Amino acid sequence: MALIDWKPEYSVGDPAVDHEHRELIDLVNNTAGAILGEGGSGDVSRAYGDLLRAVTAHFAHEERQMQAADYDQMAAHKGDHERLIDALRDLMDGEPASSPEVAERLVAVLGDWFSGHFATHDARLHNRLGPHSHD
Repeated sequence: MALIDWKPEYSVGDPAVDHEHRELIDLVNNTAGAILGEGGSGDVSRAYGDLLRAVTAHFAHEERQMQAADYDQMAAHKGDHERLIDALRDLMDGEPASSPEVAERLVAVLGDWFSGHFATHDARLHNRLGPHSHD
């Protein structure tokens, strides 16, 4: 099964944000590995929990930045965040946690989402915010 690899087109031009995005991709890959049996069932639950917490924290940080900057695309950007959280929760609540099909869906759904979101919503946002607007 192909995992998600970092691609140059995922870069938003801000090294700190790109680092966070790489960490999210690593967590997706770790979760897929846990689903495929690289650990026990507790590892799958822990991996999903780690992924959901990291994604939620990253999104909350971005949404605070958008709010502070009075970003005019916040509603669309936040809506895209909510769609990913919903998709991730659907995967977590779906088929048995250890099935290869679940791992494949996780990688496919999040891989597609990352490639679209990083290149559009995040690239626009971080172009607007500039490289020094992190907290």
